[in-house]
Amino acid sequence: MLIIIFLIKLLLSITADWKASKSIRDLPEIKKAKTLNVVTEYNSVDFYVSGDSVAGFQLDLCRYIAQRSGLKVQIYLENDLETAIRKLENKEYDVIAQKIPITNANKQFLTFTVPITQSKQVLVQRKCNNNDSTRFIASQLDLANETIYVAKNSPAIMRLNNLAEEIAEPIHIKEISGYTSEQLIYMVAKKEAEYAVVDKEIALQNIHLYPDLDFNTDISFTQLQAWAIRKTSPVLLDSLNIWIMEFKQNDDKNRKPITSGRKQSMRIFQSSLYRIAND
Repeated sequence: MLIIIFLIKLLLSITADWKASKSIRDLPEIKKAKTLNVVTEYNSVDFYVSGDSVAGFQLDLCRYIAQRSGLKVQIYLENDLETAIRKLENKEYDVIAQKIPITNANKQFLTFTVPITQSKQVLVQRKCNNNDSTRFIASQLDLANETIYVAKNSPAIMRLNNLAEEIAEPIHIKEISGYTSEQLIYMVAKKEAEYAVVDKEIALQNIHLYPDLDFNTDISFTQLQAWAIRKTSPVLLDSLNIWIMEFKQNDDKNRKPITSGRKQSMRIFQSSLYRIAND
């Protein structure tokens, strides 16, 4: 009887270990599949399409990792960070290649690579104009009781909520699903929204297109930003950190700042090492 009980426990233990091993997707499993699934967001700095070409900072880094690792990097586009995180945990994605602020709150459910960029959140508003009755926001204190538009699940939401606590006044946050930072900027320019919050690098990339807009009011301090992966992928993390640091060192040698959103273009599907997913 004791032998039977022992064998049952052993079988259950082996089954549990087998299920656990099947659910793991770290670098060894990724190498077996020969594909690293990366999700990024569409904007004028990180990833954008012009005609039949694609370019952007995140694409440059993905291309380097594909060459360095020998893996095929399949790139997906997703502007909703919450959806990206859910699919990361479901192992549909292996890496979230976005500029996610490294905060203690984010560290609770994500593992970050070494810092890749640094930036801050800025307010988008129209410049003072006699024909526009919208109040000009000169400081963060002026945001009390105002409505701010942000992309759905934007990292700016946490900062705006904290800011509301700091000024002891409500700030109304309007999340817009499926909108890019550029679309939010356009909404403010066309008076469809009074204020929006976007990443400063994206704001600077668009400043020449909207001379009537102001991007000078900071919403956050400068924050370190990085890629995010699952907490259960430590081997992938170690390798990504090595490749990212190599990429940054090469970038510095070429005197091209890593926050500049370089304009190098390449044909879609041209390389056998990376491809843009259709879905």
